[in-house]
Amino acid sequence: MRDGFRPEPWKRGPVLAVPALLLGLFLLLHQQIPNRIGGLGSLVASFLPWFGLFAPVLLAGALWRRSACAVVALLLPVTVWLHLFGGLLVDKSHPGGDLTVVSHNVGADNSDPAGTARDLAASGADVLALQEITPQARGTYEKELAKEYPHHTAQGTVGLWSKLPLSGTRPVDIKMDFGPLGDTKPVGTKMAYNRALRTTVATDRGPLAVYVAHLGSVRVNPRAGFWTDSRDRGAQALGRAVAAERNERVVLLGDLNGTVDDPAFNGITSRLRSAQEVAGDGFGFTWPAKFPVVRIDQILVRGVEPESAWLLPATGSDHRPVAAAVSL
Repeated sequence: MRDGFRPEPWKRGPVLAVPALLLGLFLLLHQQIPNRIGGLGSLVASFLPWFGLFAPVLLAGALWRRSACAVVALLLPVTVWLHLFGGLLVDKSHPGGDLTVVSHNVGADNSDPAGTARDLAASGADVLALQEITPQARGTYEKELAKEYPHHTAQGTVGLWSKLPLSGTRPVDIKMDFGPLGDTKPVGTKMAYNRALRTTVATDRGPLAVYVAHLGSVRVNPRAGFWTDSRDRGAQALGRAVAAERNERVVLLGDLNGTVDDPAFNGITSRLRSAQEVAGDGFGFTWPAKFPVVRIDQILVRGVEPESAWLLPATGSDHRPVAAAVSL
């Protein structure tokens, strides 16, 4: 071989082409990753959009190596990523909507529940769902929201405040337990086990079934890996409740502790659409509030049309509130 000889562009960089192809297959087949191995499937689904960051890194290497085969191989992960998430990069919102709904995990360790309540009331929402309401803060939310929302119900740690009448309220059993690491709420904070409800909102265009839910937390444990058992059981129970719902119009508001890409939610997402995906602008990450990297707070609908979906400013919680305007 002559000194200074360099292989043809199509023969350079196979070491970069292989990981590019593997990345594409990984994104394409992510729902096939089993959860029985340390909850790996749910862990991948939680941060799936961020795996796209490997593509520009591989592209930089391919350009540095002047490798044509690596650049072509990168078409697979880029195409798959755009298929999965490209629609979220476009503003799909429309003006209007008959009803504005807001959902917020207000946080058990929220040091300013009164301020949080006032901020949420100022959003102008017609229906306001709260999760992680502690017994200590419940009275504060009821007092601060009473003027704007004459109708409300609270079941355990979840509640719904509405400008429109409510009826047929009942708890929904989502099979809660604390998991391998126990209760991680602040010391002295007692949380009820009931974390989901179903009620009917009386609109001028007919009844609307509204579910409010806070599914079980996920835990990282050296023995159990990414532990999602409690959340997954809750998702299955919630999916059965939605499947049995007779009202054609349904809105689910809540902290699901997972993304809609997670196959654990197939029983829910097969029947309900994400307002963010239909009418949002961007990924709408909600947690943690200071630097959101994942959207675990959801507004899912059936029988109504989302016109717009957005995030509200941060409150004293570690979650960002989510909002959507829907047409009935």
